Amino acid sequence: MNRNIEALLDRYRQGNTTVEENQLIEKWLAENGVADPAWQRLAPADKEQWLADVLTDVKATIGSNQPVRKLVPSHRYLWYKLAGAAAVLLVVFAVWSRFSGQPALPKDLAVVSIPRDQKKQITLADGSRVWLNAGAELKYPAVFSEKAREVYLSGEAYFDVQHDPAKPFLIHTGKVLTTVLGTAFNIKADKDQQTVEVTVSKGKVSVEDAGKLLGILTSNQQISLDLVSGKFAEKTVNANTVIAWQGNEMSFDDITFADAALQLQQHFHVKISFNNEKLKACRFSGSTLKGDQLDKILDVITGFNNATWQRKPDGLIVIYGDGCTE
Repeated sequence: MNRNIEALLDRYRQGNTTVEENQLIEKWLAENGVADPAWQRLAPADKEQWLADVLTDVKATIGSNQPVRKLVPSHRYLWYKLAGAAAVLLVVFAVWSRFSGQPALPKDLAVVSIPRDQKKQITLADGSRVWLNAGAELKYPAVFSEKAREVYLSGEAYFDVQHDPAKPFLIHTGKVLTTVLGTAFNIKADKDQQTVEVTVSKGKVSVEDAGKLLGILTSNQQISLDLVSGKFAEKTVNANTVIAWQGNEMSFDDITFADAALQLQQHFHVKISFNNEKLKACRFSGSTLKGDQLDKILDVITGFNNATWQRKPDGLIVIYGDGCTE
């Protein structure tokens, strides 16, 4: 068992973890069933003992073929939930470490954090422009060093970098490093999906993960990296569709219904689902202004695909239809 996670769980039991570590552990305990009535009825001392037992037994069973120890029937179900949550926590902690495993940051960095319902454009000291999407955070120096221009990103941002062959522009996203001389590209670091995605709209960039070169991208090329498995994929995309969130116009240029829905989700911060998987593959073209209302856009794109849509009481938007005709 990973020694870091052992220490983390031990410190959590003893009440010595940070606020961020508490959120990480408690989120996964809750999501894996520990927010259960049986758990809630336990006294604090009993909860601590349960966690201690889980830690001891998971250490002995993860990575081996040994069965977990058997408990009395009244407690076995709850124990399995706790053990499962602790096992999942191993994976989550590894992913969390990849996101937070940036090199030591320089002092005196400016920090821009974007609220969930806003976007913002900033101009850096060298004249490079950055469009930050909702929920993103960028750390950068007031003045770049003589050797390189380095910034640190969490979330999604579109960069238009000033050309300077003598001073490369470096974007750190956890252990993922994107290097450019002068170009325009989009980076999306998604902690929920545990992925990092780099898309180039013009110029050329290189992408590394923990020092390993993943690829060199040019216009309309994209690399997607899975932070859990370390696997990555490179493909050709329509960069205008990927970066539409930061422009003045939403572009629907020969894209699938699924891609259009994703674009609307990102732009309007809503959730969209389909009642029929066949709808997702339908393709269409068209465009609509950024300022248009979501309802109007949905009316237009569902009309293209002989579909209808409905907003549920919880805000979820469901698209209905039989799928496109050949």
